Amino acid sequence: MNYAPLIVFAALVIAAQYVQASEHWVGTWSTAAVGRPQQPVTPPPQGTSTTPPPAPLTINNQTLRQIVHVSVGGSRVRVMLTNALGTAPLTVGAAFIALRDKDSKIAEASGHALNFGGRPSVTIPAGAIMLSDAVDLVVPAMTDLAIDLFLPDNMIAATSPLSSHFAAAQTNYVSSAGNFAGVADLPGSATMLSWYFLERVEVTAPDPVNAIVTFGDSITDGTRSTPNTNSRWPDVLAKRLLANPGTAHGILNEAIAGNRLLTEATIPFGLNALSRFDRDVLAQTGVAYVIVLEGINDIGMARQSPSPTSADIIAAHRQLVERAHARGLKIFGATLTPFDGAAYFSAEGEAKREAFNNWLRSGKDYDAVIDFDAATRDPQNPTKLLPLYDSGDHLHPNDAGYLAMGNAIDLTLFEAHSAPAAKSKKK
Repeated sequence: MNYAPLIVFAALVIAAQYVQASEHWVGTWSTAAVGRPQQPVTPPPQGTSTTPPPAPLTINNQTLRQIVHVSVGGSRVRVMLTNALGTAPLTVGAAFIALRDKDSKIAEASGHALNFGGRPSVTIPAGAIMLSDAVDLVVPAMTDLAIDLFLPDNMIAATSPLSSHFAAAQTNYVSSAGNFAGVADLPGSATMLSWYFLERVEVTAPDPVNAIVTFGDSITDGTRSTPNTNSRWPDVLAKRLLANPGTAHGILNEAIAGNRLLTEATIPFGLNALSRFDRDVLAQTGVAYVIVLEGINDIGMARQSPSPTSADIIAAHRQLVERAHARGLKIFGATLTPFDGAAYFSAEGEAKREAFNNWLRSGKDYDAVIDFDAATRDPQNPTKLLPLYDSGDHLHPNDAGYLAMGNAIDLTLFEAHSAPAAKSKKK
């Protein structure tokens, strides 16, 4: 008997398994999920740093087409879906990924159906996430992907919170009734400015490419930036990294508008930062670096009781540093930007901001300091944003302000550190 064909076949199988095992997966896009309830929410407290979330999503046997702007590119891609904040199972009847053409249209012949363990549909248990099987798709850096999710269930009457990110600053689309996953022109195409059930997009990349998690509140989320332009400061950083040889890394934006370090708001603006750090930072694929910009909302509530002291805020940041270092990550702290004139400004809050920034600049806890305060303040009135950078609410920068923040980051911080091995190699 001639065993040569069997030997060749076995060698090919082993080689294929080796290639799969040695693939270097890196997150190229992500968002932080909050539990979006299916009923009206309490208005935000006076002085909150963001506007109320939009009306709850109503969907019944329809397809969502959601647009994500990736950072690094790759030749294979997979998608993480989330029901992490849900209290009931979530059924996805079909899923599809493709390059976006324009608006709600996808580029012809550019996409693939997404399977989950070889099956075209999946039911995600309450509180769980689900990773799709990988597909071959050349994803250019800094491009838009369209991710289709057909949701056969009636979500109008659903009582489970919907895992979502309401402040997307990105137009997404809802079809008329039916499964239109992968259809080039989405019929119906009602729009929304939120992402639903999306956790992360990952690509295969060369070993030197890692992921940077930007962790924070509305100022990292890009509140009051121009929608559909990707003008958040993490987007600016992504462009600079790709243009600089040796620093091409994925950017994962894990910010939530209204987020705080130590407490939750009375409307769904996310778990406190200490609570969500493991899920939104440490669990990210290929993560090697973290940038933290958190605390202005804790400080802004200084006139409410009980109010965290500057020492409380510093202690919370030290916890984040210790937990990142325990996982082998580099973590960089960002100074808090001016907010004089904002709805929740107070002299007490300003004193806390200055105390925190002084600690950050003089301390040794973080691996480096990124001085967003210096990049955005008015030299003549340092408690205020430079008027050129003020979106009008005296708290959030405009596009020019976010550009100044992204340009203020030293790219050499990202040149010489590798992701921990356990995070960088995944089947």
